[in-house]
Amino acid sequence: MIDLKPLKPQLNNKPVAIVGLGKSGVAAYEACRAAGIATVLWDDNAAARQGLPTEDLTQVDFSRFALLCLAPGIPLTHPAPHPTVMQARKAGCDIVCDIELFHRAHPAIKTIGITGTNGKSTTTALIGHILKTAGVESAVGGNIGDAALSLPQLSDKGVYVFELSSYQLDLCPTYTPDIAVLINLAPDHLDRHGGMEGYIAAKKKIFRGKGGGIVGLDDEWSREVYGEVANSARHDIPVSCLSPLAEGISVTPEGLLKDNGREILDLKPCRALQGQHNWQNAAMAYATCTAAGVTAAQIIAGLKTFPGLAHRQNIVAVCNGVTYINDSKATNDQAAAMALRTYDPIYWIAGGKPKDGGYSDCEKYIRHVRHAFLIGDAQQKMAAWLKTQDVPFTLSGTLDKAVAAAHGLAQQEKLQNAVVLLSPACASFDQFKNFEQRGEAFVDLVKKTTSGAKDACA
Repeated sequence: MIDLKPLKPQLNNKPVAIVGLGKSGVAAYEACRAAGIATVLWDDNAAARQGLPTEDLTQVDFSRFALLCLAPGIPLTHPAPHPTVMQARKAGCDIVCDIELFHRAHPAIKTIGITGTNGKSTTTALIGHILKTAGVESAVGGNIGDAALSLPQLSDKGVYVFELSSYQLDLCPTYTPDIAVLINLAPDHLDRHGGMEGYIAAKKKIFRGKGGGIVGLDDEWSREVYGEVANSARHDIPVSCLSPLAEGISVTPEGLLKDNGREILDLKPCRALQGQHNWQNAAMAYATCTAAGVTAAQIIAGLKTFPGLAHRQNIVAVCNGVTYINDSKATNDQAAAMALRTYDPIYWIAGGKPKDGGYSDCEKYIRHVRHAFLIGDAQQKMAAWLKTQDVPFTLSGTLDKAVAAAHGLAQQEKLQNAVVLLSPACASFDQFKNFEQRGEAFVDLVKKTTSGAKDACA
């Protein structure tokens, strides 16, 4: 647990209001309690309040509080601010998240922050793995894995690696990482930021202040951000998987990782880093760890031994030549397109809670889809779209029916290199608690289905 005792003198003997009692909120409560910092808790969900000392904070005078620690999932500005946000603003009370509490308690400790629309969890985990294999004292958390304040307290030589969502960056008025990483940008969470301009503005907050700046150049929005960062106090390193860079980190179409034009590693044999999207993650991790002082040899060792991240194109089973892949984390069009680009032919399980926008990125690789099996609230919308693409589909409704149908057709057709792919292109919240639960359900269903097969399955 992070020691928040250095934060206490900054609070002027006032308590901290903590709103949202999920993973980060409970971690903030426990860290404050351990540091002797008074707290008042609230969550709109009665079940989340069970067993905790809570008070309805939606109508109170926030001048009694030092600050409001808000869970990132609670609306700050759009579609409408949460009532506690309005009360805090009225009182001139700072509104922060747990990452900001960490920073205010330990402003000098070194951190690496990773953001982007797609690939940030894999890149974050990969950076953490490289640092660990290189013998660097480090801890990984934030928007991935453990909440920031649940992480162990490292020494002054330690490095914290944080995945940072746009929601978290909006709640960090003073924190920015020593090494700031932007992988890419694409439309996402537009309802929470009032549009693409607000979303990009939140992401750009990662580059305030001095330090290192690692920026991907493979989309128009990120290139614009790079132009701004290149003229800021950040020491920037550009990264591209689409264009060779004489100065910067790049990956060729054949998967060769290059540093300022010098060949470093052939990424194709790295099993957990297959596909151009993962090559981008590898290039971002290489640039970041180089900026952190890790040697090229140490980074190469980490890239070669990275086991991959759960729910990110993980191979669940291979049965009679058909590979079953869990890509449950692909919760939007861009992420699913990365998987569709990687495999052919595909028995595609897609759907869930639809997001804004269509499936234009998936359309680029839709010829790889042999048959789609649609689930959740989005199935009718996706069915209408697939009709325009002349792609056969089945309205499965639920994941168990989709897995059974996809398995049956894939095993019947016996096509070479075939995959049954869960890559939903949608959020999970219509039928599952989160994408992790959806992915775990897929894994269980695949194992049960393939375990009953008569032929070679592993």
